Amino acid sequence: MSRSNIVLESLDPHHSSLGQSERAWWKSAIIYQIYPISFFDSNGDGLGDLNGIYSKLDYLRDLGVDILWLSPIYKSPLADMGYDIADYYSTDPRYGTLGDWDRLTKGVHDRGMKLVMDLVVNHTSDEHDWFTQSRSSKDHPKRNWYVWRPGKLSTDGVGRPPNNWRSVFQGPAWDYDEATDEYYLHLYLTKQPDLNWDNEEVRESVYKMMKFWLDRGCDGFRMDVINLLSKTDGLPDAPVVDENDPTQPAPMHYANGPRVHEYIKEMNQKVLSHYDIFTVGEAPFSHSADDLAEYALPQNKELKTIFQFELMDIDSSDPLEPLIPKPWKLSDLKNVVEKWQTFKREEGFWNTIFIENHDQSRVVSRFGNDSEEWRSYSAKLFALLVVSQGGTLFIYQGQELGLKNFPESWGLEEYKDAATINFWNRFKERRTAEAKLGEEIDMSDVMKALQRKARDHSRVPMPWTADPHAGFTTGTPWMRVNDDYAQGWNVEAQLGNKTSVYAFYRHVLGYRKKSDLLVHGDFRVIERYRDHPQVFAFLRTFGPTTAVVLLNFGQEQVTLALEDTDVSPNIVEFAELALDNYRDLDTNTEPGREVLHASVILEGYQGKIFVK
Repeated sequence: MSRSNIVLESLDPHHSSLGQSERAWWKSAIIYQIYPISFFDSNGDGLGDLNGIYSKLDYLRDLGVDILWLSPIYKSPLADMGYDIADYYSTDPRYGTLGDWDRLTKGVHDRGMKLVMDLVVNHTSDEHDWFTQSRSSKDHPKRNWYVWRPGKLSTDGVGRPPNNWRSVFQGPAWDYDEATDEYYLHLYLTKQPDLNWDNEEVRESVYKMMKFWLDRGCDGFRMDVINLLSKTDGLPDAPVVDENDPTQPAPMHYANGPRVHEYIKEMNQKVLSHYDIFTVGEAPFSHSADDLAEYALPQNKELKTIFQFELMDIDSSDPLEPLIPKPWKLSDLKNVVEKWQTFKREEGFWNTIFIENHDQSRVVSRFGNDSEEWRSYSAKLFALLVVSQGGTLFIYQGQELGLKNFPESWGLEEYKDAATINFWNRFKERRTAEAKLGEEIDMSDVMKALQRKARDHSRVPMPWTADPHAGFTTGTPWMRVNDDYAQGWNVEAQLGNKTSVYAFYRHVLGYRKKSDLLVHGDFRVIERYRDHPQVFAFLRTFGPTTAVVLLNFGQEQVTLALEDTDVSPNIVEFAELALDNYRDLDTNTEPGREVLHASVILEGYQGKIFVK
């Protein structure tokens, strides 16, 4: 396999042709998500912290990061790893102080980067002072800050919840409060009661809190489950689709509800529009592109961008059961990418590009090939997939190293995520109830599902060195570090290796930042290979500039014939190789010029991008 240097494309020749709004700073930004508890521990207590992040800012800048997105660092009992907030105005002592946050923010800004916070306002922790007051009495002024309802009596006189909604994390979405004889709504854990956004006092308190962080130096928000703020009037029962369970999935009654856009427009008018910031919304249970677009179309004056999770559903048997895997085909991935690359561009809709985050397992294990032979090539191929798409690009910590899921040999005790444990317990309880006396309960398929898709895989501590615990901590890590850190899958080893996944990510991110073509260009699938089972081939065009993107998602070598295809004759034999995941990045080597021929060979998991 030949190796030579790659030359960066110069800026597109009509660099200034985009208008100011089309060239907004956040559109070409590289955003790096940090899961603070697992990033770097500065004080040896086994937990990542703000000072640990500060100590790695040069690493992030050198990678090519423009914006850091911090998963929640607010005070929290960590029932859902910080997405259960007990105080919006303080940092959790395990992560550091507000002074540490100020120091981190200054360090980020001094390096020319920006910092985005996670905004979690559909729910709080049950330890938040608002909820403590709300549950203290039916007559308390904050009672209506949360969603309280009396229970119902069943035909046998037994009390039951107000409706049959199922929590996202399994079990009833209601918890009974004996002191006040009512139930409170929690779409997630019992320790995460939902705020009542119909209450104006709640909304004004949230807006006040947002201004506190923005005025302190925060550069925007990633908004957690922002489409769940408004529930269907009357909170009706969900349709029965699971006769084996008294609770039923109910996103049709809480996702994209009747007043959600009213509330986000109000948020924009009262807060967001007064700052030059970046915003991105998370909108789960939304499978209509038009519904998602409503949150991010410029004329709607809500958010800058929105995440779509359609790509994350291609290997799920049911979007409401994301941990149950199903086989997927490359055509599934291609269809989703094409759909969103071409969606409402003329109306100004702007894409978000990601393949990993804290709620997904590692891409090289899930969609790629994490074997010793193919892991590096596969990880680099996915780097080419994401940098070659138009939109704002997100990278999750460790993605730039090609990290994979932890070993199948790890037992259930190594899994820490509440969603994982609830998933396991639900299936075990059901199978135990159905089993005959003395019958052994087989949970191997459930464990197999967790080994492939559990969120835990992305949450293991970041491997920095080959030292004990991968240099993440001098103490005992809160979660076991993946076993492969000593075999070169750590930052220190990859920084010194020009063939590493890290070196490739740094290179392709640098290339993308100089290319309007990749960030802003139009997208078109090469029709001849639309249905190819292992090749994704497409064009990106921006004015007179064209990129031909050829990606092989299989182990077998393939030969592509480009004559008489969507690739015009003036591209073939003239477009030059810009990026190739099989090529060395040794800058001391003179580049070998390679042009796009009518016949192109791709080795296993090889990707090439040619530009004219």
